[in-house]
Amino acid sequence: MTLLPCFKAYDVRGKTPSELNPDLAWSIARAYCDVMHPRTVAVGKDVRLSSDALHAAVVRGVIEGGADVVDLGLCGTEEIYFATSSQWLDGGIMVTASHNPAEYNGIKFVGRSARPLKEEDFKAIGERASAGYTPRAASGRVYRQESKEDFVKNIVEWWGLHAGRRLKVVMDAGNGCAGPLVRAFAESLPLDVVPVRCDPDGTFPTGVPNPLLQENRAVTSKAVIDAGADLGIAWDGDGDRCFFFDDQGQFIEGYYIVGLLAEAMLASHPRSKIVHDPRLYWNTVELVEAASGVPVMSKTGHAFMKARMREVDAIYGGEMSAHHYFKDFAYCDSGMIPWVLMASKLSHSKSSLSEKLAARMSAYPCSGEINRQVANTSEVIAHVREKYQPLATKWDELDGISGEFGDWRFNLRSSNTEPLLRLNVESRGDRDVMQARLDELLAEIQPFERA
Repeated sequence: MTLLPCFKAYDVRGKTPSELNPDLAWSIARAYCDVMHPRTVAVGKDVRLSSDALHAAVVRGVIEGGADVVDLGLCGTEEIYFATSSQWLDGGIMVTASHNPAEYNGIKFVGRSARPLKEEDFKAIGERASAGYTPRAASGRVYRQESKEDFVKNIVEWWGLHAGRRLKVVMDAGNGCAGPLVRAFAESLPLDVVPVRCDPDGTFPTGVPNPLLQENRAVTSKAVIDAGADLGIAWDGDGDRCFFFDDQGQFIEGYYIVGLLAEAMLASHPRSKIVHDPRLYWNTVELVEAASGVPVMSKTGHAFMKARMREVDAIYGGEMSAHHYFKDFAYCDSGMIPWVLMASKLSHSKSSLSEKLAARMSAYPCSGEINRQVANTSEVIAHVREKYQPLATKWDELDGISGEFGDWRFNLRSSNTEPLLRLNVESRGDRDVMQARLDELLAEIQPFERA
């Protein structure tokens, strides 16, 4: 059976209401219960205008499916992970489209211990939801749990700042899910917090929170400069990814953050394994090995990263897209733990964040992720493979195609969640080489781009 268009690689994403609507969300929740057989499920929603109706439909589907609901209401995705794992629930469902445009929405699922669903279970949910259901009387109950106190307390007690210099930190929630958490953390940590756009607003008056887009960074950057802050942080729509700005207001590619957080984790967990994605990794590998850690590569995407971390018993996993995973957070990704770790690291350092990063960015200049819309991603990847594989000193196809060529390397892959081709290029200490090779690869892709 062909799955519905909104079923992607490992979660549900689609335009509302054409691809995802309350009736379908209800069927998906019913199917989740049929496949996973939960007794109690955490359910939450992001701030999108379509989320209220989808959330209500999911709650109805779960209780009609025979399970109880712990309803977190408006929350970040990681709050679903935390509730599911810390309260020993059987699963979690989050209504969110993360950073996708405002006309989209989606659903993320986890099972017991906040584990990603197995591929066969996810497929089965899609097949059963496609077939549809007949309404029936609810046999489950709903328990409201909108307090964030336990979540914040856990992060503060487990990862919180210790004595060091007091930092001024800009926190920009982009009117998304992170806003209420910003206020809660500001009251619990020894920081001078400058809140920016912390009122949740599903109309997204300044655009959907997605700091990966260059045009979305100006507000945070200006706030850092105006406040004379030591650090700036911004989140995506559902708050499970945080992005960093240095003391000069400059956006920091997530690639370099992975190396810094790996160092921070290895300081207290020496000789541990660190999982990273294949898009950009030379800097990460060098820092991990220098800190007596063991770098391990994983395919990109939260389901793959979490499975790989469990497989090798890694203490931390990081993706350049700003997803950061922690063994002590049920192997889940968090948008709050990374900035707490970074602030702690900075508070005990005489160097500014810009000073810390300058040498790493010079040693391994990178393109950042370049996205292109093409008619057929497989066709483009095959074309690039044919030209570059014979020239490579190292080649792998763990996730798309990756080639190394002495002083530079690239990765080209299809997005798991969007109709995009993604390209990353890095070099060893030579920005001109990186730029030249990037331009060369983009010229190969350009004939395949959609008009």
